[in-house]
Amino acid sequence: MSEQVAAEFHVYGYRWVVLAVFMLVNVTIQMLWISYAPITSLAAEYYGVSELAIGALAMSFMIAFIPLSLPAAWVIDTRGFLVAVGFGAVMMAVFGIARGLVGTNYTLVLLSTIGIAIAQPFLLDAWTKVPANWFAPDQRATAVGLVTLASMLGVALGMVLTPILADMMSIATLQLVYGLLAAATAVAFLALARERPATPPCPPGMDERALMLDGLKHALTVRPFLIMLGVAFIVMGAFNGVTTWVEQIIHPRGFSPTEAGVMGALMLLAGIVGAVVLSALSDRRGSRIRFLVIALVATVPGMLGIAFVSSIWLLYAFAAVLGFFLVAVLPLGMQYAAEITNPTPEGTSNGLIQLCGQVSVVYVYFMAALRTADGSFTVSLVLSAVLLAAGALVVSRLKDAAPAGESAVV
Repeated sequence: MSEQVAAEFHVYGYRWVVLAVFMLVNVTIQMLWISYAPITSLAAEYYGVSELAIGALAMSFMIAFIPLSLPAAWVIDTRGFLVAVGFGAVMMAVFGIARGLVGTNYTLVLLSTIGIAIAQPFLLDAWTKVPANWFAPDQRATAVGLVTLASMLGVALGMVLTPILADMMSIATLQLVYGLLAAATAVAFLALARERPATPPCPPGMDERALMLDGLKHALTVRPFLIMLGVAFIVMGAFNGVTTWVEQIIHPRGFSPTEAGVMGALMLLAGIVGAVVLSALSDRRGSRIRFLVIALVATVPGMLGIAFVSSIWLLYAFAAVLGFFLVAVLPLGMQYAAEITNPTPEGTSNGLIQLCGQVSVVYVYFMAALRTADGSFTVSLVLSAVLLAAGALVVSRLKDAAPAGESAVV
C-alpha cells in the first residue's frame, strides 16, 4: 500500500469510546427486556394477572422486532446509526422510566414495555454499522463480538439483579431504577457517540460490499444461508424460551426465583465465554461448520439436564453447559452467513438472522402451550433438544465458505 493511499484513512482511538457507549445502551435494553423473567410468579401476584401475561412483557420485544427490523435497518443505512440508535436510546429511557412510574397498573406497564420494545431494533440492527464506520476491516469482527457480549451481559445482569432487588423494593420501584439507568446510558450515548471519524478507517470500497436491496435478493438465493435462518429460529427459540420462562421451568421442582436468576445468569455468563472461545477456535482452525456442529450437539445434554435434574448444583452445571454452546451458535452462524452470502453486506445477512431469530416468539408461546397440568415445561424442553439435534444433523451436511462458483452443500 502506498504512503499516499495510507494517508487517506486512519483508525482513531476514539472508536473505543463510541463502541463503549453503544455497548452500554445494548446492555441496558437487554436488562429491561429480561427484567420480569426471573420473578414471573412474584410479578403476576403483584399486578394481579396470569403468569402468561407476565411472559407477554418479554415476548412483546420479539413481536415488535418482526415488523420493525427492516425499517430500522433502512433508517440506519440512510440516516446513520447516530440518528437511529439515538432515537432508540431516547425511547428506551422515556418508556423505561414510565414503566416504573405506573405502579401496579399492568395495562400501563404493558404499553410502556411496548414502547421499550419499539426501541430495540434500532439498537440491535446497528451491531455491524458502528464497527463499519469506525474500525478497520480486520478489527470489525472483534468489535461486533464485543457488542454481542454486551448484549449477553445485559441479560445476565437482569437475571441476577432483578430477584435481589425485588427482595429489597417493590417491582414498580425496581423498574424505575432500571428506567433511570436507561436514561443515564442514553445521555452518555448522545453526548459521546459520533457518526464517523474525521477520516475513514479503511481504503475506499471496503466499507460496503453491495447495495442493501441487491444484497438482500442475493442472500435469499443461497441455500446454506436459508438453512442457517432455520437454525437461527431453533437456537433463538430455545434461548428465548428458556430465558423467558426460566422461573416457571424450575419452579415445579421446588426452586426459588433467586435460584432461577442464578441459573439464568450462569447460562448467560457461560455463553459469553463459549462465544469467545469457540469463535476464536473457529478463526484459528479456519472452520465454521465443525464448530457449529459441535456447539449444536453439545446443547442437547444441557437442555435435557435443565428439564429433568432436581439438584440445584446439577441444574447450575447443565445450565452452564447449555449456555456455553447455545449462545456460541449465534456469532458462529452470523460469521458463516456473512461468508457464504458475499457480496451481501454483513449487516444485511446478520439482520436477517436476527429477524428470523426474533420470529421464534411463536416457539416461546408454543412452549407455554405445551405445559403439563402441573406446570412442567418438560415436553417443550425435550422437543427443543430434538430440534437442536436435528439442526446439528442438517448443518453437518454443509461445508465452509467455498470459492466463487462452488456449492456450500456436500
